[in-house]
Formats: sequence, structure tokens, C-alpha cells
Amino acid sequence: MIYVMRRTLLLLRTCLLLANRLHCKKTTGEALSHSGWRQTMVDEMSALHKSGTWELVSLPAGKSTVGCRWVYAVKIGPDGQVDRLKARLVAKGYTQIFGLDYSDTFAPVAKIASVRLFLSMVAVRHWPLHQLDIKNAFLHGDLAEEVYMEQPPGFVAQGESSSLVCRLRRSLYGLKQSPRAWFGKFSTVIQEFGMTRSGADHSVFYRHSAPSRCIYLVVYVDDIVITGNDQDGITDLKQHLFKHFQTKDLGRLKYFLGIEVAQSKSGIVISQRKYALDILEETGMMGCRPIDTPMDPNVKLLPGQGEPLSNPERYRRLVRKLNYLTVTRPDISFPVSVVNQFMTSPCDSHWEAVVRILRYIKSAPGKGLLFEDQGHEHIIAYTDADWAGSPSDRRSTSGYCVLVGGNLVSWKSKKQNVVARSSAESEYRAMATTTCELVWIKQLLGELKFGKIDQMELVCDNQAALHIASNPVFHERTKHIEIDCHFVREKILSGDIVTKFVKSNDQLADIFTKSLTCPRINYICNKVGTYDLYAPA
Repeated sequence: MIYVMRRTLLLLRTCLLLANRLHCKKTTGEALSHSGWRQTMVDEMSALHKSGTWELVSLPAGKSTVGCRWVYAVKIGPDGQVDRLKARLVAKGYTQIFGLDYSDTFAPVAKIASVRLFLSMVAVRHWPLHQLDIKNAFLHGDLAEEVYMEQPPGFVAQGESSSLVCRLRRSLYGLKQSPRAWFGKFSTVIQEFGMTRSGADHSVFYRHSAPSRCIYLVVYVDDIVITGNDQDGITDLKQHLFKHFQTKDLGRLKYFLGIEVAQSKSGIVISQRKYALDILEETGMMGCRPIDTPMDPNVKLLPGQGEPLSNPERYRRLVRKLNYLTVTRPDISFPVSVVNQFMTSPCDSHWEAVVRILRYIKSAPGKGLLFEDQGHEHIIAYTDADWAGSPSDRRSTSGYCVLVGGNLVSWKSKKQNVVARSSAESEYRAMATTTCELVWIKQLLGELKFGKIDQMELVCDNQAALHIASNPVFHERTKHIEIDCHFVREKILSGDIVTKFVKSNDQLADIFTKSLTCPRINYICNKVGTYDLYAPA
């Protein structure tokens, strides 16, 4: 099965290896002098006028305008050839004034754990995955505030109209409130079809037309994935979206949010090989010598360790990119969380740690996750803590991973906010964090009516922490974690969660709390379904 997946992903990699978005720095005058760029700018203006994005008016007294600019990009197709040129008019939202030009700006996006849970469900049920893209999504949002914008460079009206300004009616790209306006519009349209918005994740929608007929949808800004067993309903849903938005049907899901997706009868595999290779290329590390561990277990990083970097922004930018690579790479979650702690004043020792992570990535850039039908739908969470592991402040590191039906859908590695006075306390704080994630997953699965949710297992390798969880008596040693105790015990007493002891050698959350040796990393990766999908069979 893994061989089939590797062969499928190899074909996908061939198509995507050269695919890249090249941002072009050019002036409006330079773009207008090129026939290709000029035409794409004309097309953008046509789309703006068709959407009724603005109307030309005289600027009212006491009002100010926001500026705008053109942003250019070359879109590369799956075959590595230029697909199209793209020009987008973007408002200079950074000049907006809170309370005058905008108020609320928050717009939900799907949790990455929701996306992985979504794919795990599809692998278990063997459902098809459909992908849609909304063109000029933000232009569909209705703008409630009174916002005025300068006329677009290169397209200023002639004559007396040249002194007019644009009274915006639609949520143009760049405005602070545009994401919220677009999501509000999309949510309204999708619920008119009969879909229900999830309370656990507002970017997930579902519809159960009969006990055994269902449709699920997850949206991330303007990228949409649909699945379910109601094929007629899915077709009707697509037509509903085509009617309200300019929508492109991309067919089977292959590439989503920088994640490569390959589906077969055996299951689904996801990876970020292209993204990993792009990082190596940008940092000049394509020719580096690979290494089999992402962090030296014998090295402890400290603030101010070494000479300060002359270009700290390069460090920050690279670490942010590594953060996103952890979406499909649980094996680098802990080392990336460690280098994240030195973003303010990175030194050369911290840079060396980042370089080591890159060398580890070079050893297997195609490492990713496998989702398959393992014959059950049990929910098991492994939780662990490295007590006083930070040499600078002696705070502990919490780590957990959650498997649904044997598939890894959620994990985290995070330094605790306070110093734990004992290993039991640090483990118990980690248990409380993991319990929160389990409660959220149960709520989402309950709304989606995905299988029968039995008791969720909370697995820990610390007997003292398990004793605190099951013992209703408080004493001096547990008084300072009383809230966490009440929370975890409440879930145990309600029957939602059952605790279980596991030997340290079988603790899968170990990889999220400390640096490990190569054999240990490989053991845990195999257990949670993380493989090098491009390695020779």
C-alpha cells in the first residue's frame, strides 16, 4: 500500500516540483507597457466593475481616502509552465483608522487539526474529495462601513471625473474588514442551502439529509473541500455555489494550502515536499549533508548563547516557515517549538539549531502522514511532559498527540506558562491541555455524526499524575493545580475520558517534549503513521 502511495505522490511531485508563485516587483507604468500585464489589469478592472465594487463620488467633507496599488504575480501550472499572469488591485488597509474606517475584523479559518480530521474521516469512509476555488472571493463581501479609496493607478477616469474618489461597496482585498465580510457572505450562502455551521469550528459545515446521507464542507478563506456520501447533494451544492459566486471546480483534491494530497483505495497521504524543497532552495541548503535527528539531545539552547545575529529577521522568517511545515511533520514539532523561543534576540547558536533542522529535513523532505481505514474509530490521546526541561527558567514542556481511528489528527509541543514544582504537576498540566483537545474533537465529531464515540483514552506514563486524576482527595501537593484537577476529574467522572498507564518506551508523545535519538524517532513515527513517502520501496 505504501508503495502505491509513493508512486502516486511521485507523479504529483513531478507536476508540482517547479510550481511556484513568483511575485513581480514592477511599477504600474512598466506593467501597462507590457501587453500581457496590461490585459490582466484590464480583466481585473472588469471583474471589479462587474461586482459593483465601487462608485465614483466626490469626497465628503471631513472624510479621508485610503490608497491602493497593483500587485503582480506569475502563476505557474502543474506542468511547470506559465499558467497565467495575475494582477490584483489591493487597498492600502494599513492607512485605515479603527472606529472610522473599520471596526470588527476577525474572520475564522479552519483549524489545521480540523483539516486532518476531515481527511482521516474520508480515508475511513472511502469517500471522494472535491475541491473548489472562489475567484475574487473578497469582492463578494458586502462592506458595511463608509470607506473611500483613491482611483486605481493607471485607470483614473478622465475629465471632471478625475477628481472623484471610489466609494467602496464591496470588501476589496487589503481592507482590514474584508476577510470578515467575505466569510459572512459565504456563511450566509452556504447555510441557505441547508448546511449547518459547526460550533466547534466555524469553518466546517455539514448537512445530514437522512440518517445515512451526509455532506461535509471545510473552507479556508476561498479554498473549499467537499466530501460525503450524498453525491446528488454534493452536485446540487456545487451548483448552488456556482450560482452565487464565480467558482472553479478543481476536481479531485490534490493540492490544498501548500499540502500535497494523494488518495487511493488504500487511504490518503499528505506531505509538504514541495514546500520543504522550497525552504531548502531559498536557504541554499539543497546541497547540505543530511542528518538523522533534528536536534542534538546533548545540547540545551539558552537566551544570549553566542553572538547576536546580524540579520535576525532572516532567522524569524525561516522559523515561521518551519512552523507551517509542522502541519504534516510531527517529527519536527519539538525542535521548531524550541527555536521559536528565541525570536526576539536570536544568536548564532540558535541559527545552528535551525540549520540542523534543515539538514534533518533534507534527509527526508517527502515525509508525511498516512490516513487509512484501520477497522476502528477509537480516540486515543498520548500526553507527556518534560519536567523542568528548560535550562533558562526550569519550565516544563507539554506534549500530546491524538489519534482517531488510528490516524494522527492533532498534536502539540508547548512550553508551560508556569514552573511546575514536581514532575507529577507538569504531567498533570499536560493532561489538562490534552483533555481540552479531546473535548473539542468529541464536540466536532458529535456534530458531524461520525461514528459512535466511545470513551476516549488518555494515556500517560506518570503514575502519580494518574493517581491525582482518579483520587478525589486534594492535599498540599495538588492545591496549586486544583482547577486542572477539577477539569480532568469532571471528564473522567462523566465517562467521557478513561485514563490509562503506558510504559515510557511506548509513550508516543515523547517526541513532542524532548530531543530523541534516531531509533526512537523512527519508532514513534512508524507508530503514528509518519513515513518518508518518496523513499525507495
